[in-house]
Amino acid sequence: MAFQDSQPDSSHGSAGDAEKQAHTGTFFASDGEERFDQGDSLYARLQRLAGKFNIEQRGIERVPESERHDTSYANISTMWLAANMVVSAFAVGVLANELFYLGFVDAILVIIFFNLLGVLSVCFFSSLGPKFGLRQMVMTRFWFGWYGTKFIACINVLTCLGWATVDCIVGAQLFNAVNSNVPGYAGVLIIALLTFIITCMGYKVVHMYEYWSWIPTTIIFFIVLGTFAHSGDFVNIPMGTGTSELGDVLSFGATVYAFATGWTSYAADYTVYQPSNRPQRKTFFATWIGLIPALMFTEMLGAAVYTAASANDGVNKYAAGYAASGNGGLLAAALEPLGGFGKFCIVILALSIIANNCPNVYSVSLTLMVLGRWTQRIPRFIWVALVTAVSIGVAIPGYSHFDVYLNDFLDIIAYWLAIYTGVGVTEHFLFRRGISGYQPEDYDKPSKLPVGIAAFVAFCFGVAGMVTGMSETWWVGPIALHAGEAPYGGDVGFELSFIFAAVVYAAVRPFELKYFGR
Repeated sequence: MAFQDSQPDSSHGSAGDAEKQAHTGTFFASDGEERFDQGDSLYARLQRLAGKFNIEQRGIERVPESERHDTSYANISTMWLAANMVVSAFAVGVLANELFYLGFVDAILVIIFFNLLGVLSVCFFSSLGPKFGLRQMVMTRFWFGWYGTKFIACINVLTCLGWATVDCIVGAQLFNAVNSNVPGYAGVLIIALLTFIITCMGYKVVHMYEYWSWIPTTIIFFIVLGTFAHSGDFVNIPMGTGTSELGDVLSFGATVYAFATGWTSYAADYTVYQPSNRPQRKTFFATWIGLIPALMFTEMLGAAVYTAASANDGVNKYAAGYAASGNGGLLAAALEPLGGFGKFCIVILALSIIANNCPNVYSVSLTLMVLGRWTQRIPRFIWVALVTAVSIGVAIPGYSHFDVYLNDFLDIIAYWLAIYTGVGVTEHFLFRRGISGYQPEDYDKPSKLPVGIAAFVAFCFGVAGMVTGMSETWWVGPIALHAGEAPYGGDVGFELSFIFAAVVYAAVRPFELKYFGR
């Protein structure tokens, strides 16, 4: 579907007519091709059912100007504030000492620097949403082409599912910390099903939920901070030195960067209903002000609270709580002086995971629609239901291997999103020369989109950079090996992925433009 903003389409009537057609199951592509079945088809009946419950029916079609009623910058900021003021971010801070053996001060410095770096791509792509009215994966067609974007969409589906799995596990850990009789699968089901209800409704309900949900979560995190500071349990773990410290800093930095930049591949999904006259810098800053305070505060708090687990050679309530219930047990130990109220706080924190999970589940349903015409024939809310089922199926067996799963998963995200950003930013600034270089109405016309050869070659070289610079338990690249102490060195995978992809794309793209003209 390509609604020509608020301008009438001579072949199919006005934008208002097009919206009416949406409720009867008929959509048209920008070239006039009928996209979906109409009348009494199953698709049409499902869309009418969605309409009765005020469920968002729009999929990846361009949002016309007449429907862009989200005029609040606060909606943008609170969206990202709520999504990151959660225990998932707290868990990243915990890894500083638990997995990478960093001291407190060096962990804080890593959190500051790599978050400031990681959010840049999220803020940038968010600022393009109002200008194009296109979802992030649809916008990707202007860089990777029609077919190349399908490949990127497949990776993004796995990313979203991975995030959904992480969130379900973190929430389950918290419920288990409150009551050890609550099994992991029960907590997973609670988080997944509540997320489903919100994301099923669509953009407006997701934003409405995020607008308010950060408030109780923030209050409780400050309670955790106050209680922990009053307890005197903080341990100022000293900073390391030498190549071992360098490797740990780089590797933890990759994890922090990954969590911050993890929203990149669906950033624009949450600004497409903003008017197109929104200044990019204001949208950029609205996103930034939502991301940075939440990420830094929660991760620093996680790093601080975990230091207590190292006291008395690891024989204390923090270490015991973490061993029993992961991050939930760690928070339960910090809130133990508050008794029953402390347990209530943990329940609220468990439910806060939903705010982090909503963007993952909502966006993966849109990403699936990019894979083919047939996937667009399935209403968005059906995809939400299927994704929820899959995330439950993965989270339940993954519950007992969370820390290793989280770190490996975050690093993979950092690598591929660095490649994605390298290609997208290079195309935008070097070849499109900004917004004026795009024709958004061509989003659904394969013949007018890039062929994608340059992006594919750049992606391959980006993977080469990843392989040489990554540091995982299952593989250490030759460059990573020299960036820290053996046997794991230091992870520089995302830095090399970005550089390799951007440089190669800048070199190959001119030849693609010369021979194909697009």
